[in-house]
Amino acid sequence: TIGAMAGRESRDPSALDAAVAGAALSTVATFVQLGVLLFVASPATFLALAWPLAAGGAIAALYGLAFTFRAAHAGEPGEQAPGRAFSVTTALVLAASMCFMLVAVAALKLWFGDAGVIAGLALAGIVDAHSASVSAASLVVSGQLAAEQAVIPVLAAVSTNASAKIVMALSAGSPAFALRIVPGVLLSLAAAWAVTAI
Repeated sequence: TIGAMAGRESRDPSALDAAVAGAALSTVATFVQLGVLLFVASPATFLALAWPLAAGGAIAALYGLAFTFRAAHAGEPGEQAPGRAFSVTTALVLAASMCFMLVAVAALKLWFGDAGVIAGLALAGIVDAHSASVSAASLVVSGQLAAEQAVIPVLAAVSTNASAKIVMALSAGSPAFALRIVPGVLLSLAAAWAVTAI
């Protein structure tokens, strides 16, 4: 989403605030989707991460809503081509990555213990924080990891995923776009880690 919004803003600089709002609110979606997936996969893991996810999502929502408000008062958006709400290819890639991560993280846990879990999920998070988090939740369900031990690996995956978002904003967007979206990503991430530390 951040790449798509960066591309839209580069084609139409007048859509800067709307593009930043969309990109920032996609970070909210990341936290909400993680919460839903964790709740379904492992309620104990969800409970262990509920407050950090809520904090990160709340900060991202406030940041995104500020730009939504600015965009709404800047004028009417231009016509956009219709899109699709669902992509079969994306769904299959997500399912395949989840399967791969389940096996890879279990192997890393076997070989390197908890450090292997953190490293494996952090690497996986660069591509997709969701499949990495489900992998952690599956380890909790199988009794290989305590729910509290899943917090750091999941947040590590969220952090590397946030780093990928920042790289995308810097490389695909204009400097104006990057200067607006990067603080929102960092603030939401900082909120999640701060609540975990507390």
